[in-house]
Amino acid sequence: MALLVRTSPDRAAAWHTALHQAAPDLDVRLWPECGDPAEITALLTWKAPPDLVQRFPNLRVVFSEGAGVDQFLSLDLPEPVSLVRIVDPALTGMMVEYGTWATLALHRQVPAYRRQQSAHEWTRLPHTLARDRRVGVLGLGVLGRALLERLQLFAFDCAGWSRGAHALDGVKCFAGAEELQPFLARTDILICLLPLTEETRDILCSAHFNAMPRGAALVNCGRGGHLVERDLLDALASGQLSHAILDVTAREPLPADHPFWDHPRVTITPHVASDTTPASAAAQVIENLQRLQRGEVPVGLVDRRRGY
Repeated sequence: MALLVRTSPDRAAAWHTALHQAAPDLDVRLWPECGDPAEITALLTWKAPPDLVQRFPNLRVVFSEGAGVDQFLSLDLPEPVSLVRIVDPALTGMMVEYGTWATLALHRQVPAYRRQQSAHEWTRLPHTLARDRRVGVLGLGVLGRALLERLQLFAFDCAGWSRGAHALDGVKCFAGAEELQPFLARTDILICLLPLTEETRDILCSAHFNAMPRGAALVNCGRGGHLVERDLLDALASGQLSHAILDVTAREPLPADHPFWDHPRVTITPHVASDTTPASAAAQVIENLQRLQRGEVPVGLVDRRRGY
C-alpha cells in the first residue's frame, strides 16, 4: 500500500515528515514521483488530476486535504473508492477563531470605526449588548457546532440552520427549506459554513439578503460558490446589508480589478479562515488507513450523494 501526496512542495514536505513520524513504515510518495501507479492505493490532495481513476487503477481512498470536498464530486469516483475529508481539531479551532473574530468585529462595529478613521472622524456609535445581537450560522456540521458553542460564551443570541434537524443546547435550530426564511429573519450576523452542493450554490443571494433585518452583516467562510456577488454589491449599496467579511470568493485569487478590493463595506481575507496542519492531521490519515484495512468506516467519510 502506497500513499501519494499531491499538494504544494512545501506542504508536501510537511506531510511527508508528519506521516513518517506517525507511521514510519508507511510508503509515502510525493507527486510527481509516483513510482508504479498500480501501487498507489491512497491519495491525499486538495485537487485531484482529472484522469485520477485511469492513472491509479488500484486506488481505494482519496483524502481531501481540507474540510471541503466539492472539488472531487465531479470526478465520478467508482463506488469502491472512499472519499474522506479531514476532521481535525486544529482545523476546527482555526475556524472557530476566525468566526469569533469576525462576529466580534461586526458586533463592535470595527468596520464602521475603520471607515471613520479613514475619514478622520471621531464619533461614538450606539452600543448593542451581545445578548441582543442575533447571530446565525448556516451549517451545523463539526465547524458550525464548534463556532456556536464558542459564541455562546459571549452571550450572543445564537441560532443555526441546516438541511436536517439538529438539537443544540442554547441554540435555536432551524432545518429545511421551509425554515430558512424564519432563520434569516432573526439573524443580524449571518455566518456561512455550508458545504458547497447544488442545493447550497448561490444561497447567499438577494432573496435571502432581503429576508434578513435591514443593516445585517454577512460572513462567508464556506465557498465562493455560495455567494451571488452582484447581489451582495446591490445589498450593500441599498443598505440592506451593512458589511460583509469574505474569506472565499468565486475566483481565487480575487482578480485585481474586482470591486470587492476597494469596497468600503467589504473585508477580504485570502481563504485563510482555516487550514489543515499536517503535524496535527497526519494521525487522522493514518487512523483512517488502518480503519480501511480492517474494513471499518473511516472518520470523515463523505456521502457523495449528499455532497458532504
